[in-house]
Amino acid sequence: MENEVVEKVHCLIIGSGPAGYTAAIYAARANMKPVLYQGIQPGGQLTITTEVENYPGYPEGIQGPEMMVHFEKQAARMGADIRFGLATNVDFTGPVHKVQIDEDKWIEADTVIISTGASAKWLGLESEQRLNGYGVSACAVCDGFFFRGKEVAIIGAGDTACEEAVYLSKLATTVHMIVRKGEDGMKASKVMQDRVKSTPNIKVYWNSETVEILGEHKVDSVKIKNNISHEEQTIPVSAFFVAIGHQPNSDIFKGWLEMDETGYIQTIPGTSKTNIAGVFAAGDVQDKIYRQAVTAAGSGCMAALDAERYLSEKGVV
Repeated sequence: MENEVVEKVHCLIIGSGPAGYTAAIYAARANMKPVLYQGIQPGGQLTITTEVENYPGYPEGIQGPEMMVHFEKQAARMGADIRFGLATNVDFTGPVHKVQIDEDKWIEADTVIISTGASAKWLGLESEQRLNGYGVSACAVCDGFFFRGKEVAIIGAGDTACEEAVYLSKLATTVHMIVRKGEDGMKASKVMQDRVKSTPNIKVYWNSETVEILGEHKVDSVKIKNNISHEEQTIPVSAFFVAIGHQPNSDIFKGWLEMDETGYIQTIPGTSKTNIAGVFAAGDVQDKIYRQAVTAAGSGCMAALDAERYLSEKGVV
């Protein structure tokens, strides 16, 4: 592998959600001189989240993007070197770890903290791909405004789908929520299910799947099928929002780090340590259970402390 190193750092942080920025805050305060690359989605998934009501310290709640601006400013004030750029390759063969940025320059790091998060899953329909950006979206918060006063559809059964359905209900005339299973199979927390059911302009279609998203140049309707009766119906909508879960952004680490069957990086329980010494993982890239901003931030703290101990033992910092 040709990987000429052009820069050497003590602590390289890949990703800029709550985990990455928290790791940067702690690492900077420990004089580890962290360099953080923000990745393809600076701020992570919270930049496509509306009201955050469950993060401590914000009694009135806060918008997700605004909170991530606060995180970034705090990390920068502590001295973290925050940069635009995407990690595109790694070489973990030696005791010092190499990471390629933007398929161009290589950085050599004594420690690497991986906080690359997770990305939205899609249904895999041809029409979904063709109409993406023309009424199909995985971000109700980003695009809901464009469909104010119109009817929209959303598919999903978890907390995110419920949160986005409620958000859309404040903009759209009707939100058609498509749920693959019955009420007993809904993944969302009870409080979010109750919120959906008590919102008058959200209509839930239980035991239903999306057959096709219809429209030539923009979404004009969605065809769904009931899994029990097998009856199909076409619902006129102007937008179709996908909220069916996420997959970890861990592809470039495959073959290097131990992962579960779905690609979540496995860490030693109670730590952020991976199977490679000096490489740590934090946030949603290694957490498929909790996946909350506060737990991601907590694991970012753990990763920085683990990295600091590792560097101290090596006599680097």
